[in-house]
Amino acid sequence: MGGAQLVGRWVESYTGMSADNIKGLLLALSSSLFIGASFIVKKKGLKKAGAAGVRAGVGGYSYLLEPLWWAGMIAMIVGEVANFAAYAFAPAILVTPLGALSIIISAVLAHIMLREKLHIFGILGCILCVVGSTTIVLHAPPERQIESVTEVWDLATEPAFLLYAGIVLAAAFVLIFRFAPQYGQTHIMVYIGICSLVGSLSVMSVKALGIALKLTFSGMNQLVYPQTWVFSFVVVSCIVTQMNYLNKALDTFNTAVVSPIYYTMFTSLTILASVIMFKDWDRQNPTQIVTEMCGFVTILSGTFLLHKTKDMVDGLPPNLPIRLPKHSDEDGYAAEGIPLRSAADGIPLRSPRGTDSFRSS
Repeated sequence: MGGAQLVGRWVESYTGMSADNIKGLLLALSSSLFIGASFIVKKKGLKKAGAAGVRAGVGGYSYLLEPLWWAGMIAMIVGEVANFAAYAFAPAILVTPLGALSIIISAVLAHIMLREKLHIFGILGCILCVVGSTTIVLHAPPERQIESVTEVWDLATEPAFLLYAGIVLAAAFVLIFRFAPQYGQTHIMVYIGICSLVGSLSVMSVKALGIALKLTFSGMNQLVYPQTWVFSFVVVSCIVTQMNYLNKALDTFNTAVVSPIYYTMFTSLTILASVIMFKDWDRQNPTQIVTEMCGFVTILSGTFLLHKTKDMVDGLPPNLPIRLPKHSDEDGYAAEGIPLRSAADGIPLRSPRGTDSFRSS
């Protein structure tokens, strides 16, 4: 234990990151690894099951008997648990943008295992994601020290965050009841707007619930507080809503268009919500804040570049229609975008990645 503490102090002094931030970083990275790999393993399982039975894309369930598909599901669950835990240790401004690293894992494994060519611009997009993620990691604020879930409740009920939550809920209700029935099938921003708005609240609730569980496991029982159960209810409600409209978006529009737009909106609103609720930027100077934003923009650039060129053949531009014709996949499999991350996807709080499990199971 002494050796582990010594290593922890050395890493903390060398990187300038707090011990909790380092734990959150490692959990977020492992989450990206498991979730990125899970998509490829599940897709191989779907193809193998489809070759021997009725394909999932046409309503078959033979994949439930395929061990490879279950291996992918287990990897996704492990990744989502790690992602959930990361929010208990590190600020959302550090954890959420790192979801883009799932793109790299998925793209590289797809190139190796599925023989899906990774274009030179896709490689550049991966590099941009790594550079942007590294920039954010090195300049992320330290995690706020919280001793009770009631402290999180106090932060959530401050006027500034109540105003943000009220605006988000009002906008979400207007989109759901006024615009979604009429424009949801033709305007991509309707469904994605609902997912992103509700998703930012779900991340804050997941973080609150994660902190409560972390304190409970350390010996300070937080389950006796009603606030813990309120946050749990908010998590479930937000995730159900988020996944419902994310599935609608993926079913209606091209995944290569949905994924980067959703990642941009979801991550931007999550960072804004975290800054308001946990006051992340109060513990930073202007130079650190600007550097973090530059890192985020770099990740966005890499994400859009990778998705824009993932179907590109050398010498030919990609053909990416925004709207998908129904059941157009020639192999009979559901379209699989390269995953991005939203914090609860299995608990999906990061982006379209975890929705595969909802659509195929």
